[in-house]
Amino acid sequence: MAVLFHRLFVANRGEVAARIARSCDRLGITPVFGVSEADRDAPYTEGREVVVLGPGRSDQSYLDPVRLVQAARQSRCTALHPGWGFLAENPAFATLAETHGVTFLGPPAHVMHLMGKKTPAKRAMGEAGLRLIEGSDGILTGPEEARAVADEVGYPVLLKAESGGGGRGMRIARSAGEVVAAYAEAQAESLAAFADDRLYLERLITGGRHVEIQLLADRYGHVVHLGERDCTVQRNHQKLIEESPAPGLDPEERAATLAAAVSATRAIGYVGAGTMEFLLDRDGKLRFMEMNTRLQVEHCVTEERARVRTEQGLVPLDLVEQQILVGAGHRLAFTQDDVVLEGHAIEARVNAEDPRKGFQPAPGRIERWHVPAGEGIRVDTHVADGYRVPPFYDSLLAKVIARGATRDEAAERLAAALEGLVCDGLPTTAPMHVAILRNADFRANAYDTRAIPGWPPAEAG
Repeated sequence: MAVLFHRLFVANRGEVAARIARSCDRLGITPVFGVSEADRDAPYTEGREVVVLGPGRSDQSYLDPVRLVQAARQSRCTALHPGWGFLAENPAFATLAETHGVTFLGPPAHVMHLMGKKTPAKRAMGEAGLRLIEGSDGILTGPEEARAVADEVGYPVLLKAESGGGGRGMRIARSAGEVVAAYAEAQAESLAAFADDRLYLERLITGGRHVEIQLLADRYGHVVHLGERDCTVQRNHQKLIEESPAPGLDPEERAATLAAAVSATRAIGYVGAGTMEFLLDRDGKLRFMEMNTRLQVEHCVTEERARVRTEQGLVPLDLVEQQILVGAGHRLAFTQDDVVLEGHAIEARVNAEDPRKGFQPAPGRIERWHVPAGEGIRVDTHVADGYRVPPFYDSLLAKVIARGATRDEAAERLAAALEGLVCDGLPTTAPMHVAILRNADFRANAYDTRAIPGWPPAEAG
């Protein structure tokens, strides 16, 4: 049997750092936090081993691969968990860690590189049997080819950055006359954001739903899926509400795509936890968009539904624990037949932002913090009374997840918990989440990616 790591370096911050540490504690592993000066006194670091990476600016701390690997080595860690964001999907970072004897808890660098480039990833997934969004076969040579492809697949179309992410490097062309300008704008933004001006084109699916599949694989070719999540409620390509199972998904389409996703994951030699993202079109067909080669923020939605059948009965599944075990060379201890998905789970991401003021970020001190507990409620957070939200990073404060026997039960439990959330000193997005969860269109599953159901409130215009 493979030996577990004794010390694990957490190359991230905030909620995900606290989340990784909990799994380390259960496995008897010592987590070591790499922190910036802005996070050195954060509540989640209390009583933990900490290495200060540098100033608050992320490019001098969490985004510096040399500092991170050096800190892992100097703190005698033999494994590194990148969390999400920052360098979590950077193959050069993974290679640097492995080269210096630190196991990177993620897929092999060459797989990360393949899935990080959009057109090779689409080609590989298409060859593995997944349905793709119609568009260019590869990188476009210029606006003339873009117009020719757009004329063939039909308008509207989306020009997308080959190295893109987070909604950057994307422009819509609704007619042939808009292609040249859209191409130039997407190319300029892509170059500025990613130092890569290459573009490809896809038919724009309007009125679609965003669905993703959670996958888990070991290094011996064993792959399982853990069901799907719906992440349609978004703002500027940032997810606001996630739930599982995806409401309204045809059972045959679900089963076929889950099976194809498992086969595709095995075909590329994937290892660890990964997520394939799809658009559900108006015909009810799931079309592959991209693969996230890391732990997802919303992984806990899946954890709230997933159980594994053992001789002792059904036991909860911890995805971070599985990442660590697989990274240490363990085989998956269960098969697809052992996975049981029960009930319905919904998550709200609570951020330090004011949704009534254009989602203006709100860094500062939280005087008092409380999220009500209750039946079926889980709260993942790094926040406590007196916590100061730094101005340098993502403003996520907590993820509040509700589980119920039905979607309505889960939604109502989550809304009630969010109504009781106390965050004295700073505004949060919790009131917006409550409005969404209580909205009739959300409850009736009558919405898509084009708008946020229930927000803004009618009185706000």
